[in-house]
Amino acid sequence: MIINTFSYLWSSTAIDAIRELARAGFSEFEVPISSPHCWPNEMPPTVRSDGQKMLEDHTARVRSLNAGGYDLNLASPARSMRQKSIDHIKDVIELSVDWSATDVVISPGVRRPMISPSLEQTRGWLYESLGQLIPFAEKAGVTLLFENTPYCFTPTIEELKGIVDEIDSPQVKIVYDVANAAYIEEDPAKALLSNAPLIGLVHISDTGLDVWGHDPIGTGVVNFEQLRDAVEATSNVGNVVLEIIRAENPLGEINKGLEELTRRGWRI
Repeated sequence: MIINTFSYLWSSTAIDAIRELARAGFSEFEVPISSPHCWPNEMPPTVRSDGQKMLEDHTARVRSLNAGGYDLNLASPARSMRQKSIDHIKDVIELSVDWSATDVVISPGVRRPMISPSLEQTRGWLYESLGQLIPFAEKAGVTLLFENTPYCFTPTIEELKGIVDEIDSPQVKIVYDVANAAYIEEDPAKALLSNAPLIGLVHISDTGLDVWGHDPIGTGVVNFEQLRDAVEATSNVGNVVLEIIRAENPLGEINKGLEELTRRGWRI
């Protein structure tokens, strides 16, 4: 199972977080791109090479980098803002090459909540951005994974599927976030079973319906027994990212999450 370093966002760099987790026995990771945790513009070649050496020394790897979505908008009406987002994601792709990561998680973008541009316009801006990003990702050997997030303009699996089908590129797939789906009352197990060929990674954590969270397993509304069966039928736990977000005692929370999954029949 892949371990996300999100809980270490403000307490340590990604390299230091991975070092701690690797010493605890974990070997595969997803890293969120956020300063000061991990920000390509702030990472000179020596820092990148030191990070790669640390991974090699601990027989560990970074599977994916999550480029983020709050500061980016590939579907912005403003060309200059789209370009800033494109350039940032290109920086993330270059870091993925330095660290031998194969996947980069991105957001499709957002629309203004009042007097929104049409979906046709928004998709057009996104596709224009991808016209630059897809060839860059292909050259780097990296897959771009669109994430289903409640605030983006494609929050459901069907809306994301429509985008990915329209793009029709082997460099573009979906990372399906179970907590994000459950929060908008989408059935994660059903969605995974129905769309497995398009899904590259699965993010798992729990959430309530009143407050959007990435909470400990079993504390919210996600049915992890049904999800277990869906994962076993469509993929494997090697493509599952544990993304419990807790700033206090992150290593302890990760271990408790894995113990709870094991108790519920997950073969980790």
